[in-house]
Amino acid sequence: QVRLVESGGGLVQPGGSLRLSCATSGFTLDYYVIGWFRQAPGKEREGVSCISGSDGSTYYADSVKGRFSISRDNSKNTVYLQMDSLKPEDTAVYYCAAQFLTTIQTMCITTRAGYWGQGTQVTVSS
Repeated sequence: QVRLVESGGGLVQPGGSLRLSCATSGFTLDYYVIGWFRQAPGKEREGVSCISGSDGSTYYADSVKGRFSISRDNSKNTVYLQMDSLKPEDTAVYYCAAQFLTTIQTMCITTRAGYWGQGTQVTVSS
């Protein structure tokens, strides 16, 4: 059974940092693309960052380039999203998702994936 479980969300002040984790089970990362997505109230879901489980190539939305970093640990079946220099507009529910045999660009731009986690709230506020 495929499962994705996010953790690491919370309340942080502007300029602060958080690291989100996505623990996966039921499949092998090597054949999947894993992505982080976010959705704020009243807004459409946005692809934040995606990573290839096979070669580690990455994609970032323009809004987070230079501030966020995605990484994976295939031995732990876990994908991370390091978020630095957080801004109030980063406030959203963050989801991780997995899709078999796709590309990092397709997944992040279309925001389509076969498997989703339950989400974790990130609030950036003073």
